[in-house]
Amino acid sequence: MNSLKSIALVLTLITAFSCNEGAKENSSEKASEEKSTLKKEKEMNVLFVLTSHDKLGDTGKKTGFWVEEFASPYYSLLDQGVKITVATPKGGAAPIDPSSDGPDAATEDTDRFNKDTEAQHIIANTKVLADMNPDDFDAVFYPGGHGPLWDLVNDANSIALIEKFNAQEKPIAFVCHAPAVLRDVKNTDGKSLVKGKKVTGFSNSEEEAVGLTEVVPLLLEDMLKANGATYSSGDDWAVYALQDGNLITGQNPASSKLVAEKLFKSLK
Repeated sequence: MNSLKSIALVLTLITAFSCNEGAKENSSEKASEEKSTLKKEKEMNVLFVLTSHDKLGDTGKKTGFWVEEFASPYYSLLDQGVKITVATPKGGAAPIDPSSDGPDAATEDTDRFNKDTEAQHIIANTKVLADMNPDDFDAVFYPGGHGPLWDLVNDANSIALIEKFNAQEKPIAFVCHAPAVLRDVKNTDGKSLVKGKKVTGFSNSEEEAVGLTEVVPLLLEDMLKANGATYSSGDDWAVYALQDGNLITGQNPASSKLVAEKLFKSLK
């Protein structure tokens, strides 16, 4: 009888231990699932930086940012659940390049922007760049247009911002003329950020095609090469984008969406 009691006790202890271990395993699996869900639900924040400059040199014409280069990445990221904040050096309304707002430059995304009162409100009320803290964002993106060649290239706040994003190894993305803002940006080693990096941007031949070679304060392709970048480009106006580490660059307006796709993949 005592033997039977002993066997029963052992079986009871084994069953209790197994149940306890099973509960622990289930609890661990549940915690892992909850952690994974929280990670998936974590909101991604991207800072867009636009120009405040609206004068095309001494031509008497207007410039600013190129609508497609904002709209295409904006909707590409927004539709993926990314939260976007838009800032400019001066804050307030960001100037739109009139040449990018006509029928010849229209795309599905620019049409969407023209009907989007919320997006237009954001452009009319941008944040002040100096107030932006890289710690609050997962990445930064610079649309182009000719405007940045006059203000963002020389903007100390922009330079410091990019350097901090880069030091934090966060994605930094630029399209068309926007890589020009990297002219005075340094890497963590004190050398030019683009030195030895594979980059692209608005080509000399594209600048010549739009008749502004003698108007712009710098030729982007020449500047990048002078700073030690490994510059390359595709055919004029063709989609072409490169990624080298956390640095993402696109050649022209048509490349905007591809830049945004590379940026989003880098955030995941």
